[in-house]
Amino acid sequence: MSGITVCRDCCCGTSRKVPGLDHDEQVRRLSQAADVRVSECLDVCEQANVVVVRPSPAGRAAGGRPVWLGLVNHPDAAEDIAAWIRDGGPGLAPLPDILTLYAFTPPGRVRAGNSRRPSPARRVRPDRFG
Repeated sequence: MSGITVCRDCCCGTSRKVPGLDHDEQVRRLSQAADVRVSECLDVCEQANVVVVRPSPAGRAAGGRPVWLGLVNHPDAAEDIAAWIRDGGPGLAPLPDILTLYAFTPPGRVRAGNSRRPSPARRVRPDRFG
């Protein structure tokens, strides 16, 4: 099964940065399709809300790599992402045209000597949002 990392607890996932979106509902909808982990900050705040879709083991074996989606601020976006995962996700199903609007190239790896690192992710229990 594919996995999802969502950026939250910084500017992503807040009504201050992205008003009018039910952020908990977005995570709940995503958790119905895949294992969701919440990261405190992925350090791409200009792309809030950020969702990273990780390939399943079969998708990884087929050449799939994580897909970074930014500005995921429309209520229907979670269902578009979930549908893609149900179809196979990275490596097994092509990225739907609608999701290409959200896709972006992730930041480079942290260079030696740079102490700023993204916070570790924590697993979300699906029942927390249901």
